[in-house]
Amino acid sequence: MSSSPASVQMEEVRRRSQSLLSSSGSAQDVKEEVQTMASILLPLSEKYRHLGVEAMLRENAACRNTQEVLESLSRLVKALSILEKYGCNLTSPARPRYWRSVKHNNPVFRTTVDAVKGGRTVLFLYGYTNQQIDGLSFPDDVTEPDAAKVASVTLEVMTLRTEVDMLVKRTHPHPENFRDIIPFITQQDELVSDVVVVPHEEEQLADTPQVLSLPPKPSLSPGGEPLKPSTASDCNLCGAASSLVCPSCDDQTFCDACDDLFHRHPSRANHRRDKGHSRAFVTAAKTSSPSLSPWECAHCTTVNEMRAVLCATCERPRLATAASAAQENPTSIPTSPNTEWQCKSCTVVNQGSSILCEVCERPRLATRPSVAPLPSSPGSTSDSGAKWMCQFCTYMNTNTTAVCEMCNLSCKDSAGVSLPLSLQQNPSGTKDQPRTQPRTQPRPGGDVEAKRQKMMKEDGLRLVQQIREAEKRGVSAEEVYAAIGMCGGSNTNPCDWLTSELPHLLDEICAMAASVQAERGGEGAEPSGPGVAGDCAKLSRAEAKLAWLSAGGDTDRAVRQLLRDRQVKMKELHSLGFRDVLRCEEALRLSGGEVKGALSLLQRPLLEPFHQRIWTDQPEPPIDPKHPDKQRMCRRLLALYDLPSWGRCELVLALLQEPDVTYSLEDVVQAVKESHDKDFIRRLLVNECPICLSIFPRSKMQSLTSCQCSVCHECFGLHFTIAVRDKHIRDMVCPVCGEPDINDPEQLDSYFSTLDIQLRNCLELDVYDLFHKKLTEHALMKDPKFLWCCHCTSGFINDGDQMKVTCPSCRKSFCAQCKKPWEPQHQDLSCEQFQQWKRDNDPEYQRQGLAGFLRDNGITCPSCRFQYALTKGGCMHFSCSQCRYQFCSGCNNPYHKTVCKTAQCSYTGLHAHHPRDCLFYLRDWEPPRLQALLQRSGVEFNTDPSNGTQSDACCLMEQKDEAGQQIDSPCGLQTQPGQAGLCDRIM
Repeated sequence: MSSSPASVQMEEVRRRSQSLLSSSGSAQDVKEEVQTMASILLPLSEKYRHLGVEAMLRENAACRNTQEVLESLSRLVKALSILEKYGCNLTSPARPRYWRSVKHNNPVFRTTVDAVKGGRTVLFLYGYTNQQIDGLSFPDDVTEPDAAKVASVTLEVMTLRTEVDMLVKRTHPHPENFRDIIPFITQQDELVSDVVVVPHEEEQLADTPQVLSLPPKPSLSPGGEPLKPSTASDCNLCGAASSLVCPSCDDQTFCDACDDLFHRHPSRANHRRDKGHSRAFVTAAKTSSPSLSPWECAHCTTVNEMRAVLCATCERPRLATAASAAQENPTSIPTSPNTEWQCKSCTVVNQGSSILCEVCERPRLATRPSVAPLPSSPGSTSDSGAKWMCQFCTYMNTNTTAVCEMCNLSCKDSAGVSLPLSLQQNPSGTKDQPRTQPRTQPRPGGDVEAKRQKMMKEDGLRLVQQIREAEKRGVSAEEVYAAIGMCGGSNTNPCDWLTSELPHLLDEICAMAASVQAERGGEGAEPSGPGVAGDCAKLSRAEAKLAWLSAGGDTDRAVRQLLRDRQVKMKELHSLGFRDVLRCEEALRLSGGEVKGALSLLQRPLLEPFHQRIWTDQPEPPIDPKHPDKQRMCRRLLALYDLPSWGRCELVLALLQEPDVTYSLEDVVQAVKESHDKDFIRRLLVNECPICLSIFPRSKMQSLTSCQCSVCHECFGLHFTIAVRDKHIRDMVCPVCGEPDINDPEQLDSYFSTLDIQLRNCLELDVYDLFHKKLTEHALMKDPKFLWCCHCTSGFINDGDQMKVTCPSCRKSFCAQCKKPWEPQHQDLSCEQFQQWKRDNDPEYQRQGLAGFLRDNGITCPSCRFQYALTKGGCMHFSCSQCRYQFCSGCNNPYHKTVCKTAQCSYTGLHAHHPRDCLFYLRDWEPPRLQALLQRSGVEFNTDPSNGTQSDACCLMEQKDEAGQQIDSPCGLQTQPGQAGLCDRIM
């Protein structure tokens, strides 16, 4: 460390301010000390110990012009202000609640710190070293930030912000420290002067401006008001009288309307309008400007608004006259606003929807800017009608050519032809001198200009030919330009020189760079000869060539550029962890100066054991959480399981090292990917299956969308495999809670649509196909034309309207309404008439007796219309075996397992809503109560037995089991008077 007075002062101020900031955490307490440190003249490497200030400024100031540099530095000041607040929060005794993390999705962070280079490096120095998915955080084992280090880094951030702010405002006391880092700033400081371009009154027609210094006091008008500087220059866009000039735009002049349009662009919106700053205000020579009142187009006579630049009808410029419009080439005017158009100033083809040129930003139909012609001296033989000068290449063409011989641009594009006579400039220099014909007498040395023009043409054609020849040989134009500068006036072909002499020059540049490096005591390397280009300094020809091209062929500049590039690359490799200087230099030399190639060469020896292990046939050793090398295990976890951060790997190892661990490494990794909370991860890893009562992690549990029950994968697949093979489609519900309600058709349809996705991966292929078959049949049953065959198990859609249908599978016929096998007697008879005919005439039906009656008068499912025969026993809660519809056999109302949709029903168990006349209520009533009900309702009923029946025994026929057979016989129980010959059991 230097012992100069500036260094001693810097160290004292740094120590005092660091102590203040560590204790208070307030930036106001160290404001004066920071200003003092920013004003001390010291090298940046000595002033800033933690921050790489040179690299940060160089990366953020890598712009094309001064305006972009100022904007970039302003963004850097904002970012440093935010970083300063982060540091002050960490050193404050009352830290914020969420001081441990910084979120990337924070809009302030995204638009300030993330928008500049080196912002996250400062956060890393603060201690935010743990990379998260959504930001940065302190490591889990860090409970308190390092207050001393954070205060030191924060002070450097505050000092850098102060210095950059002073550079932007041009108040820095020592800007020379930044000359090599931010060249645009120092160049701008040298060029700034308080001058305004004002044309002289007597030379306004000649349009030759002169530079006048600003007077110390403004002149006063007769009214006592200060006069503004005036000019007679035209607007750079529309050609009207200008009222503004912008120094930030290369002193271009604008009228009010064009200035508002041109500076509305975001890149120029921050140009200040203060007098004497970014924009200088001037007034036109005339008292009334045409931009302050509505104007009439000279071509289409449309009256346009005051601020309009182009005509709203024909899109011509504001001051384009009818004569100038007539002189324009008709083919150059686009026939439609949507067609592409070529700018007359820079010849760039623009889109039809654009009004201004994308390159020069001139209006669509504006003519080329005027250029003053060459002044003709007395005795000159040049005639404006005989020769004309090209505006772009300044080549003097003859009147016999319509386009320039050098650049192939039309002669009508030059200023002397395209401008009207009223706007053409008078080369004589006086406004009252009349126009006279040039003299025809020859002037001494009159062919000097012609020779110059001829030489320009020959040199230009020779350069074009050399570039084209070089492109064929794979040589760039930059190399040709640099080679021509090295060849000088010799006749050597640049391509031949590049082949024969450039390698020796590159060796010389490497040797010179090695010599300079040795003189500085850089790495102890000694300069080598040209034959072995920089073997000691490890400099390659590829690096030397890039430096030579960037220097434009200047050898000395190439040497300095080569050393700067090598220093930057070495710092980058050093920041990546490669500290061996000799190996880094050798890798850069072998890779031709490419950092990526050098990094590959440096990493190859480190990856060699890994490559050998990969290509061997031995199995990969398992990850041992109790291995002493914790970093190695974390690296393996990162490589094999794609964990988001190093902290998550340490969390995996910590969970596996806990006592009585029963879960596997894969289960822990999957849980850690979902969360970083250790308690929540433990809950994810321990879940009990309610079916098999085994413990599984959450990743190996599965649940349906209709409920929150979770079962293991094995129980889930086994339950639905049995349900598909042996049960109905509506039995495929949750094995724990039985959800969803199968009687709700809307809920059932949405449930099956998601169940299909879940069963696709857990069922075998044949079982999954059977599930799809049953699902299809369930959907077809909703079609009223779908019929099940009563002879076989097939189903089909009947498109006809006849009662007789034939099954396409078994080719047997049955009735479409009563589902009975078809008989010829059913023709032209209804189903009721046919059943009555069978009772009266069919001996087979009569032999069946009560069994046939029970079969024909059984229970019909109200959902699928499937018929069931009546049997002994059972309750009135009936469940259809075909569609799983549950209903009451007395009133056909549905049964509900959970809450139903009936209004004012709060019952959540199994229930149905029966009407009062349902057999569900009446079957348990005594005969006197039933008779009283019928009497009150006015229903007639019999109390005496029918003729021919016994009066003391019940004569109702029933099926009885005798010798293993069902035999029809009377009931035979004792009857009571007034019960129509029926016993109490029948009643």
